Amino acid sequence: MSTEEVAEQPAVSHGSGAYIKGKAKWLLGALLAYVVIILALMFFWSGDPDSFSPVKVAQQHANEHQRDVVPGYVTVHTTVELAETLLHKKGGYFSNDVFPPGVIMDDVPEWEFGVLQQLRDMALALRNDFSRSQTQSQDDADLREAHPLLSFANDSWMLPSSESQYAQAIVHLRSYLDRLSDEDDADAQFYARADNLASYLTLVEKQLGNFSQRLSASVGQVRLNTDLSDEPTARQSTPGNRLVVTRTEWMQIDNEFYEARGACYALIHLLKAVQHDFAPVLEDKNALVSLRQIIRELENTQDPIWSPVILNGGGFGAFANHSLVMANYISRASAGLSDLRELLDRG
Repeated sequence: MSTEEVAEQPAVSHGSGAYIKGKAKWLLGALLAYVVIILALMFFWSGDPDSFSPVKVAQQHANEHQRDVVPGYVTVHTTVELAETLLHKKGGYFSNDVFPPGVIMDDVPEWEFGVLQQLRDMALALRNDFSRSQTQSQDDADLREAHPLLSFANDSWMLPSSESQYAQAIVHLRSYLDRLSDEDDADAQFYARADNLASYLTLVEKQLGNFSQRLSASVGQVRLNTDLSDEPTARQSTPGNRLVVTRTEWMQIDNEFYEARGACYALIHLLKAVQHDFAPVLEDKNALVSLRQIIRELENTQDPIWSPVILNGGGFGAFANHSLVMANYISRASAGLSDLRELLDRG
């Protein structure tokens, strides 16, 4: 090897090392930029959607389509509006995401599931109660399709995707809404009766009771088994323990909180719609103020969260327990629903 070749060899090695070093810096910069973008999207997409006025939005929609706001119009339109919000809020639908940032944003999917549960209950009430005059009457064709579509799995990514099924449910709900306000179509009806409303409120009350128990279990509960209370002849499949110990796992506390928050978000809008459509029934039973108070209790669950994480302090500890605060509002709303149902059941 000549002297010139030996002299050139270190220069080639030095150039190769510089190239590798530059490549590594570029990859590191790209990775940091990717992380920053993901964090920024998580920040902007993690907020709750804005609330809306069910009556005003429904009236605006009716005016645009030259429709009359008949009984049931606001309730059905609010159901559609909530389903649209679920799919088209900031960032879209997260529950079936398989890539960042959606796949690592576990609180938003829980919020979505809370909303989805209320949509399923309302679709069931529309199909079984509100749209039928008697137990032997036929259910509405569009509602017969919408309910199972909304009951589709919430985390299906493709073939079919959850969004596609829920979008089809929206199409059927819109079809029912259009026929509801069409004077020439007598098949689509909405019966605003006290017994129909009581049946729906029973579903809501059970959901709120469920959330109240799960949220209260954030600090652990030891309670007596009251599953068969006041029923001497009642039986259950397998024996239960006399003492029941329940405690939410630490990693599940924020999930329970946001699921309940999403459910309350949907319920606020649905109950405001019900308040409008069932106003004559509620006034006749002197129950309008009771429903308004229930809505006010639920609105407290939507207050801004000033902590970066959901805290789980002790009942009388130095730190807050967000789950217990949420459970308190929900329990009061649930108790109000029980009283409201009693008013509706009275002649």
